[in-house]
Amino acid sequence: MAFLAVLFKHGLAGLVLVLAASSWTNAATFSAQRGLNLDIWVTWPDESRWSEEDALLPFPEWRRTVNHAALTRLKQAGFDFVRMPVDPSPFLSDKSARFHDRLYGEVSDAVRAVTAAGLKVIVDMHLFPAGGNRAIGMSQVMDDAALFERYVETVRRMARTLARENPSMVAFELMNEPIVDCAPGTTAWPDRLGRLFAAARASATRLTLVLSGGCWGSAEGLAALDPATIPDDNVLWSFHSYAPFLLTHQGAGWAGDFIRYVTGLPYPPHAVPRAELDAALEKVRARIRADAPWARQAGMLAYLDEETAKLDTADELAAVMAAPFVQVADWVRRHGIAPQDILLGEFGMIRQEYDSQAVMPAEWRAAYVGDMIGLAEENGFAWSIWGYGGAFGVVEAFEGEPTEGAILRAVARLPKP
Repeated sequence: MAFLAVLFKHGLAGLVLVLAASSWTNAATFSAQRGLNLDIWVTWPDESRWSEEDALLPFPEWRRTVNHAALTRLKQAGFDFVRMPVDPSPFLSDKSARFHDRLYGEVSDAVRAVTAAGLKVIVDMHLFPAGGNRAIGMSQVMDDAALFERYVETVRRMARTLARENPSMVAFELMNEPIVDCAPGTTAWPDRLGRLFAAARASATRLTLVLSGGCWGSAEGLAALDPATIPDDNVLWSFHSYAPFLLTHQGAGWAGDFIRYVTGLPYPPHAVPRAELDAALEKVRARIRADAPWARQAGMLAYLDEETAKLDTADELAAVMAAPFVQVADWVRRHGIAPQDILLGEFGMIRQEYDSQAVMPAEWRAAYVGDMIGLAEENGFAWSIWGYGGAFGVVEAFEGEPTEGAILRAVARLPKP
């Protein structure tokens, strides 16, 4: 009855008849274990150019550089699926109106390119912040009721498009990292998630849907959901974790005004002599004193000390990294969800910020990713590393340059699941 209530609430009572007439069941049609996130925009074309075929197509953009051989190598490296980010903004923008119908076909072509390499694929609706080269992003979709309704319709049509694919090979994630319900006492996301779920399920009765909680798709956001409001077993529940942020996002200028000054901190911190760690921290302090706004310096220095104190020993670091998994595992037990229906959809460690000279050593990154994989697999959760190329690149760095390959080698050495 709860499921029927969801359908009637969102005007989708007709879905009951569709389900009754189909071979749909609650059993999951898609399973995943070890994955990698593909790239999204690399060239970041200005929205004013989205009416130009060369600027927007092929779509998603990774298809320009990642070919069948590259996808096959991912399969050979030990991955069984990829998470494929798709930017919904071109589907919502009037600037790309002449391509709206074609874009859905482009996504289908991309899905088939992945599955032809023997990999499964999660199609991930991945909004970015607006600004600069685009007018539509996460905030606009969340704050504008009419635009959110258009997003719901985009999800509905994307689900209808993907329903033509083999449901054992393709799943559909309805929204990446919803930025809502981070403030205490806010509860906007469950209703919006229900609307997105109902729209997708009405169009794709056999497709596995990937759902997450609010507040950036965090473990806290997932734990705040009541899965009984979506009584459908053909679902994967997702969360993301980049803990500890101090170490995983070093130098990332887009991630806040503090972390841009933090580089050179080892992983794990206790793996180097204390004098070496102290010297690295002093370099961070010196950069803050030299380059940060004067009014922010004292707060930044205090915050650095607070965050490093949480990672002072191996046990403290382990506790920080395990905390999201503990929270999700408790949620899983309380609600009777199978661990294999949980996906750690994103995790990783930055390699190099664009235009920065600081490069995280490959062995630090491989050690971090290995520890996170261990936490996921100990809990029985699937996982997907962020990401194929760019700042967090596992396969490529910038401009198609190969990375050191340490993370790929670590994945290849994992025992078979």
